Amino acid sequence: MESNDRDEHQSPSIKLRRGGSDVTTSLVNGRWVISAAVTVFLFIAATLLAVSSSLSMNPISASFYTFVSATRASFAAPPTPPPGADVPRLAYLISGSKGDLDRLWRVLHALYHPRNLYVVHLDLESSVEDRLELAVRVDNSTVFQRVGNVEVIRRSNMVTYRGPTMVANTLHACAMLLHRSRDWDWFINLSASDYPLMTQDDILHVFSTLPRNVSFMEHTSRLGWKANVRGRPLIVDPGLYMSTKQDIFTVTQRRELPTAFKLYTGSAWMALTRDFLEYVVWGWESNLPRTLLMYYTNFVSSPEFYFQTLLCNTPRFVPTVANHDLHHIQWGKPAGQHPLNLRLADKGRMVSSNAPFARKIGRDDPLLDAIDAELLLGRGKNATTGMFVPGGWCGEHGNCSAAAAGVDDWVLRPGSGAERLGRLMDRIVRSEAFVNDQCK
Repeated sequence: MESNDRDEHQSPSIKLRRGGSDVTTSLVNGRWVISAAVTVFLFIAATLLAVSSSLSMNPISASFYTFVSATRASFAAPPTPPPGADVPRLAYLISGSKGDLDRLWRVLHALYHPRNLYVVHLDLESSVEDRLELAVRVDNSTVFQRVGNVEVIRRSNMVTYRGPTMVANTLHACAMLLHRSRDWDWFINLSASDYPLMTQDDILHVFSTLPRNVSFMEHTSRLGWKANVRGRPLIVDPGLYMSTKQDIFTVTQRRELPTAFKLYTGSAWMALTRDFLEYVVWGWESNLPRTLLMYYTNFVSSPEFYFQTLLCNTPRFVPTVANHDLHHIQWGKPAGQHPLNLRLADKGRMVSSNAPFARKIGRDDPLLDAIDAELLLGRGKNATTGMFVPGGWCGEHGNCSAAAAGVDDWVLRPGSGAERLGRLMDRIVRSEAFVNDQCK
């Protein structure tokens, strides 16, 4: 039997025997197709009618269809964000050394807000008694325990300011914060000699208007005298391997400035985004975070170089940095290793700087009481607020000591500090200076 392509696509036929002769009837017949279609339509209609009737009698089926309808509705409209979703969270490291227990405790309360996270650290130069006392105070604080956002570095680190141990301590705190939660936006490192010049409500209010990828770090590639005095000597920090504090020492060998990356320097105090610090701590995109950490191990004053060099040699972070350390600091002439101690007479310049923080302020200096009274809403003078700075989280009656987990920490009451900080952001972020001053 012959076949061809056309025959293969013809409809099959069935032979019927009628009266002893073969009668061929094709299945593809116009009238048959119409009849079959009508039959199928009637069957489907009857089935749908039966299902519709059963829905009214079957609550389980009705619930299922209600669930389907609700699911479709949820895809149609995005869920409403929770209250305060636009308010950021800050993560603070507050560090102290010998004799800084009470000063650190005061700074912690001046900075406290239940929305933020806090890591506090007294280094190994401080006494064992002070370190234990700090842990006990945090454990016995009703508010800290209710909210659960203050953590003590109980295995204290040895920290030498001019050596790499300060960088290691900062990275330790960052790792603790990332391990605890990724629900924070900026990391800010402070010392016990720093003090806020505005409330946390002021700072959170202004930071809620900023892109979450903007870091604040003073930096420059113009090293000047630092190229020879900081960049070429090789130092050893005994804090890396000794249990008692000793100053760094230099070796006779000197080195050339690097050609694999460009050096940047600036302030050791900064506000860095969580995104950048994930890169610093985990460094899965590049080995540069670890390479620079090893390079700066033998570098004088590495805390003033490491983060600046890392950010400015990583192209994706260069467009995100504002060239400011958010501090008011006064230096002598010529500038030395440490800034001048601020006095009561400096308060006017501190306020006009619009910076949220100031350093360096001596222990129990009258300037601290003036800041509390005039800039921090009378912190410590009200029995209901206790040692805390009054804020929206303290409720209508200002009872900060009654705060607990779940408090409306997104409720802010910004004041004059927010206006000042807003002016600073207009100058360093919301202007051409933001782009023009990046990694130059």
